[in-house]
Amino acid sequence: MNNLSKIHNVVLIDGIRTPFLRSGTDYADMMSYQLGASAIKSLLHKIAINHKLIEQVIMGTVIHNISTPNVARESMLIAGLSPETPAHTVSQACISANVAIAQAVDMIKLGNIEVAIAGGTDSVSDIPIMFRKKMRKKLFNARKIKSFGDTLKFLTSLRFADFKPEIPDITEFTTGLSMGQDAELLAARMQISRKEQDEYAVRSHKLAARAAEAGILDAEIAAIETLPDYKLIKKDNTYRADSTVEKLSKLRPAFDKKNGTLTAANSSFLTDGASAVLLMQEEKAQSLGLKPKARIKSYTFVGRNPKTELLLGPAYAIPKVLKMAGLSLQDIGVFEIHEAFAAQILAVLKALNSEKFGKENLGLSHKFGEIPMDKLNILGGSLSLGHPFGATGGRLLTTAANRLINENQEFALIAACAAGGHGHAMIIERV
Repeated sequence: MNNLSKIHNVVLIDGIRTPFLRSGTDYADMMSYQLGASAIKSLLHKIAINHKLIEQVIMGTVIHNISTPNVARESMLIAGLSPETPAHTVSQACISANVAIAQAVDMIKLGNIEVAIAGGTDSVSDIPIMFRKKMRKKLFNARKIKSFGDTLKFLTSLRFADFKPEIPDITEFTTGLSMGQDAELLAARMQISRKEQDEYAVRSHKLAARAAEAGILDAEIAAIETLPDYKLIKKDNTYRADSTVEKLSKLRPAFDKKNGTLTAANSSFLTDGASAVLLMQEEKAQSLGLKPKARIKSYTFVGRNPKTELLLGPAYAIPKVLKMAGLSLQDIGVFEIHEAFAAQILAVLKALNSEKFGKENLGLSHKFGEIPMDKLNILGGSLSLGHPFGATGGRLLTTAANRLINENQEFALIAACAAGGHGHAMIIERV
């Protein structure tokens, strides 16, 4: 029987991800559940834990395929886990994997389960393309066809325009603006220049290339065989080692064609991939003889007005999660923050280091503080490594835990923004 009066420490044993690939490349013929299955299978192979010990699987996703609405279930079954292990899928835009991880943490912390796998998967290459509403209505009503006359009536009702596809658009439903357009507005409001954005993007690509070439990223990446051709993929194809500010400065704006500062190079790109992490009660890990990498200390989710602060969620989540953990910025040795756009992450950093923002938005008598660049995303970030919407949270947690060990630090802070004006932050400590 569960002892709900006892709160258990939750630890991360390890995490893994598939190579992240630009959409439309080597994962083009694969579905999201196949990527998720590869991540889970690779995680279990790396840790060599008895599959029957897994009591819950939770995966995040953003691009839902109607064939696999519970992509977590299909992923874990294909990965070889017991069908007796329940699985469910969550979705909260770019922090979907973070939500999956947080749910697993809570279940373990309360003693409902002892061991769980969490993460996420997304394939933009397999994005569902639909007919428009008028055509969908006609097709729905076609279920009632019973005679040749009904068939003829249906066929004669069709118009050429009915066959025009409705391609999903990455826009904010309530505002009608794309995230890139919102980032343009944010860059203008926070006075973040095109040069600053390009310089940050180049930094991300250079750091990712350096980490990959040094073999540092190998600890978090598992090779995957693509389907149907069984090509072995071992590395990300996302970062550009030859990026320079001079090259980026020649690109045209992507969202505001006339006066914009955001380009394809200083914005994250469409990516396919999956991630998975193994979480469990600390005492369970000890009984199994497993050495955890990190302990989950605290986490939070926040919501802001998507019309005015769509991408500033981390600027609110970071102070909140540090207060929950009883820590300050100075206590954090590792920062892993999602890079949706160079303008977005620079705006978050600028807001936290602003007297005006601290007083007017955070209720402080001073600025919150400055995040040191030499501790931030030093192995690259979403701008260079890629951003499979539902999987990035697993990458952030795995990378942060590995950095804690490699850099001999005690605490790491993870943060991310998401559509809808959401923000997330989590603190982990080295075990």
